[in-house]
Amino acid sequence: MISTAIRVARVGSAAELAAAVLMMLGFPALMLAALVPSVPAFAAAAVVTYVADHYLHRQGSYLVNRLSKVRAGLSIRFLIRQLLLILLLARMDLSDHLIFYGAIACFIAFYGLQAPHGAVVTLIRNRRRMPVATRNVDLGSRINIPDAPPFGLLERSAEKMLHLDLFAVVGLLISAQLDSAVAAFIGIGVTLFLGTFYVLALVPYIRGTKIPPTAEVILEAVDDWLHEYQPQTVLCFSGSKDSAYQVNMWLETMEQLDTRPLVLLRERVILQNLAPTKVPVICVPGGVHLMNMDLSSVRVALYAANVGKNIHLLRVPTMKHVFIGHGDSDKLASVNPFSKVYDEVWTAGRAGRDRYAIADVGVRDDDIVEVGRPQLAPIQTRQGVPEGRIPTVLYAPTWEGWDNDPGNTSLLLAGENIVKKLLKADPPVRVLYKPHPFTGTVSSAAGSAHRKVTALVEKAAAQRATDPRFTADAAAQTRAKADMARIEARITELTGGAADKGDEAELTRDGVVDLAKYEEIARLRAEWNDAYWQSFGTFEHRVISGAEPRLYDCFNVSDAMVSDISSVVSDFIASGKPYAVTDSAQLGVEEFKRQNTAVRAAVILSNKAAELGELLAAVRAPDADPLAEDRKELKEYLLGPDEPTSIEQFNTAVRDLALKSEARNVGQERSAATGDAASPSEAHLSADPTVG
Repeated sequence: MISTAIRVARVGSAAELAAAVLMMLGFPALMLAALVPSVPAFAAAAVVTYVADHYLHRQGSYLVNRLSKVRAGLSIRFLIRQLLLILLLARMDLSDHLIFYGAIACFIAFYGLQAPHGAVVTLIRNRRRMPVATRNVDLGSRINIPDAPPFGLLERSAEKMLHLDLFAVVGLLISAQLDSAVAAFIGIGVTLFLGTFYVLALVPYIRGTKIPPTAEVILEAVDDWLHEYQPQTVLCFSGSKDSAYQVNMWLETMEQLDTRPLVLLRERVILQNLAPTKVPVICVPGGVHLMNMDLSSVRVALYAANVGKNIHLLRVPTMKHVFIGHGDSDKLASVNPFSKVYDEVWTAGRAGRDRYAIADVGVRDDDIVEVGRPQLAPIQTRQGVPEGRIPTVLYAPTWEGWDNDPGNTSLLLAGENIVKKLLKADPPVRVLYKPHPFTGTVSSAAGSAHRKVTALVEKAAAQRATDPRFTADAAAQTRAKADMARIEARITELTGGAADKGDEAELTRDGVVDLAKYEEIARLRAEWNDAYWQSFGTFEHRVISGAEPRLYDCFNVSDAMVSDISSVVSDFIASGKPYAVTDSAQLGVEEFKRQNTAVRAAVILSNKAAELGELLAAVRAPDADPLAEDRKELKEYLLGPDEPTSIEQFNTAVRDLALKSEARNVGQERSAATGDAASPSEAHLSADPTVG
């Protein structure tokens, strides 16, 4: 019942649900206590509403956000509590008492302070909101960007300002109980003094040298930096907060380019969720600002997603535009007709080329280039199950998709069957469950299925912990956990706490990567990953959510995988390990393989998952694995050859396309100068540095 209530209320936990219920019941309790009247009861109910409200705000609760939509926002809730306090005083026959008039005057004056406070905070935030936010771009030496107000002044400023009424409320309640005005006027004085001081403390940040430069000055400084840096290859990305992983997966590849790279983002929320990188990053939310930006040195623009805001860069003819995507799979998204707006489409292997040919969406074969998948370099190839360790099977289903088709994810129809059979396998296996981060965002049924699978895995893990057949090295696990804590503390020290982050303007000024710290953090994250897997037994079932450990780390500790039609399958094929894919749409084995290239070397599962035995047999007896050779051939077809390496292929593709871009530009310049159109071959020769 509690889980149902959590889902209906759209809260994240039982504690959040309890806080919401307490807050909603607290206000009627306040009214009842005021009418009785009872100071102790009113004080108790007030504490409940204060604490519950604060907790829900800290959690970013959906319920609190919705209250503001029905005219029951934060300031209204505080006002209601204050009005009920005045009602309490009136019911206690204090309406002719000085503290009654003091309370009314205090709350009127206190709310009078809300307007200048809100105006100053808004003005500061607006003036410190940069037209262009950056990382690893040296703007600090070009323009003066002043320090932000102390972190505590602006963070959750409205909530902090409103909570200053606590002193007056407490003082008034004490005076009402003791029939003495002293405590009331002390509390009133403290509330009004602190409210006034809060406003005055913010005022200096809206004037003089504490104001950042104008948008024109900042944009000019960015253009000055661009002119000096001369970026050659740009990764352009736009999307929601949840899609940040799509650009993060390309950051390491951008760092390994032979040309000067630049990451161009369109949403601030993506910049806030961007993984650490050495590559210069510019976030340009405004289309006009982007179109006016000096990107004349760029020859190749890469796009990881098909989104509308791409048009602001696609319109630039002096660079060549390439769709690289954020995963190579047999989903319809991998053959989006929008892809024909790009000069080229880069795929991992031959399969991507054939996919576009079959789809016939207007992408020409000549415009497709096979570059491999540079991101797959961390995936280790199959090593076999070490002696004395039980096999590990990873269940990594995809999410329900925007169209909510039940065939998108195995979770809905097959998830429980898959996990139950794996948990009951004999000889036993270990189950790792890593769901897609979007799971349950569109379909409540998918969210429910995810919770059921999670409960199954956690219950089995608890049972296995008491099974005498499975023993762990407790000392080694304790050391590993200590190492994790040490590493996390060091990473926190290197990256800084929340109070050290600064606002957008400060991060733009100071957000230049410290290479020594960057490399140390990368080393520490690798050490953390090793410690994580050592912190629990190799037999222990596990639900793995969140960004760490990464999916590829899960690949490396697994001996087989069960998944759905998604790029996860194509990526796992790089390991050469056995895998199974669920035919949730019940197409049948032959039709399923015909429609989905990546499953041609897979064990095909029905929704009952009866075929899981074939996958486990391949893991336990690799020499008798009937699909081993098929996986090897499919790997090259999907992901390209192992040599040259994918990053070498990618760099070659960038270099070749840059030459084409330069050839086009030279031809246009010659045409403009002479009035005659230069032939493509002439332009290419003029642009080739080896000619002449």
